Amino acid sequence: MPLLINRAVVDDSWLLVDEDNLTAHINEDIVVPYELFAQHLEQLVNAEGKLGVRINGDQALELLLQHLDALSLVAIEFPAFTDGRGFSFARMLRRAGFAGQIRAEGDVTRDRLDHMQRCGFDAFAIPDERYSDAILSAFDEVPVHYQGSADDERPIFRQ
Repeated sequence: MPLLINRAVVDDSWLLVDEDNLTAHINEDIVVPYELFAQHLEQLVNAEGKLGVRINGDQALELLLQHLDALSLVAIEFPAFTDGRGFSFARMLRRAGFAGQIRAEGDVTRDRLDHMQRCGFDAFAIPDERYSDAILSAFDEVPVHYQGSADDERPIFRQ
């Protein structure tokens, strides 16, 4: 699965861990599911490696907002095209001052990449069957945006 970070294809250096292998990898750069983060919060925020959390729209963002300083990555899952809660999560994270990586995972499609970026996403895990080199042009297809966004809060009439 290609990973785009800041509009470039890169290798994923993060390790996704679960309950079974958390202890073995606790001091590495890891991504943990939200439930594991909530259960082992103290241990995870005091570990030596970088910490990432995978969250979906069914989970509460408040716990993450309380510990933004301990997080380097938040991976937001899009289970279906019709589920737009991840857009709101990204905006709330950026408005709260999160400067780490926000990664879109799951049902990530070309037609939503520009909007995802405008909401605060800077990384996109693109499913293999949807990826092509032409996907990078999706970020520049709409030259003018009327609304404010994560990179510039001002609407067009204030710019």
